[in-house]
Parts: sequence; C-alpha cells; structure tokens
Amino acid sequence: MSVEQDLPAVGEAPAGPAPARKATAAVVRDSLGIGLTVGVSGLAFGVAGSAAHLSVWQTCALSLLVFTGASQFALVSALAAGAALPAAVLGALFLGARNAFYGLRLGPRLELSRLTRPFAAHLMIDETAAVALTQPDRRTARLGFAVTGISLFATWNLCTLAGALGADALGDPAVYGLDAAGPAVFLALLAPRLREGATELKVAAVGAVLALAATVVLPTGVPVLLSIAAVPIVLAVGRTREGDAGDGPDGPAGDGLATTAGRAGKEDLG
Repeated sequence: MSVEQDLPAVGEAPAGPAPARKATAAVVRDSLGIGLTVGVSGLAFGVAGSAAHLSVWQTCALSLLVFTGASQFALVSALAAGAALPAAVLGALFLGARNAFYGLRLGPRLELSRLTRPFAAHLMIDETAAVALTQPDRRTARLGFAVTGISLFATWNLCTLAGALGADALGDPAVYGLDAAGPAVFLALLAPRLREGATELKVAAVGAVLALAATVVLPTGVPVLLSIAAVPIVLAVGRTREGDAGDGPDGPAGDGLATTAGRAGKEDLG
C-alpha cells in the first residue's frame, strides 16, 4: 500500500467551503498559539547566552542558525560550566540528532518540493513535528507545520535578542515561569493521544518516570532522549504477559494439558 493510500484524505480539503475554512482557521489559531507561547522562551535563552559570556551577536546567531532549544541550552550550559567548546558542540549535536528522525517520519506525509525542503529542514523541531503529526490530512499538516515553524522562529529569535540585550534587567528568567511554556504545550498536544488506548498511556507513564529519574544524574536534554526507551519496555512487557497467558489453562499449552488429562480419565474409567 502506498503512502498516499495510508493517509486519510491526503491533499484534500474537508468537504464544502465552510468546513474547510473552519479547519484552516483552527489549525492557524492553534499553530500560532504554540509558536508564540514557546517562542517567548527565547528570552530565557538570550539571558543564558549572556550568562555563558557569549556576545549578543553570538547568542542571536545560535538561535538563527541552530534553532533547536534543547541543543542551544545544552551548548550554553556546558560553556557556562567551563566545558571545552568541542565537547559542548558534540553534546548539542547529539541532542539535535532527533530532528533527523522527525524528518524521516514527516517527509512522506508533507511531500514538500525540493525548493522548500531546506527551509522545512531548518524548522524541523519538536513543536512543528508534533503539530504536523496530529493533523488529519496533508493540507492541514503542511499548514500547521508552516505556521508553527514560522511563528516560533520569528518569536524565538526576537525574544533571544531581547533577552541578550536586557539580560541584566530581566534577571533570572526562571522567575517568570518561561520554562513551563514548552512542557505545557506538549501536554496539550499529547492529551488526545493518551485517550487512544492503554498502551499509549503506559508508554507516557513509563517515559515520564524514566525522564524524571534521569534528570537527577544526566545533563539537560538527555533524559528526554532516554524516555524513548519506554516504547520497547512497554511492548516487551506486553508480549511477555501475552506469552504467559498463552501457557495458562486457557492457552495452547493449557489446552494440551487438558486434552491429555481427559484421555487419561477416560482410560481409567474404561
């Protein structure tokens, strides 16, 4: 089966102009909300860059050219802690590698032209991938990806500049609760998925436990990557339980034992 057949209503707008306009307005509204909300966290990065003794233009260059929050914060945190530049860059690259996997998943879904792919690759981050993957068809997936990416890129970079310029006046950005914006957005995006079934809920719970436990001993960003291990853990436990159930009285092995016992009983009666 082709990718085109796998995606429902691929490239097609909802039936009728009114539903199409409503769907478009909803995607734009939600995407802008995510882009603007998460983008404000750029203030915190601007302050963090200043604390790591980066100049304003160096801090802004990171947001313009790297544009992935976890990698940027990991880089400046490592530099502020006195790490060597190669080690700090390597850690940032490791965290940013996950965006390549988003590209593998979203490439067939978005089917962008060769001209737009380089720009889309630069906008391929957690938020844009999450928005695109939750859309019902290709048209809204492209729209959500573009609106989220552009609004977040613009807001993030403007706030980075403001944070770098006003680091002394802003003080500690944690006081403003900006670090809660990203997790809050992801919880809102994740909530519908958790209602799909017990497996999704188990994966989310195990992933949260792994990430929280790893936060105590691992550097920023790595616990999030570690939480991916929740998927094989939950699936492995589920298969083990299915295998144990299959060996019980109601399973294939149990059926064999019951049959043998039945035959023995008949022979005794005979």
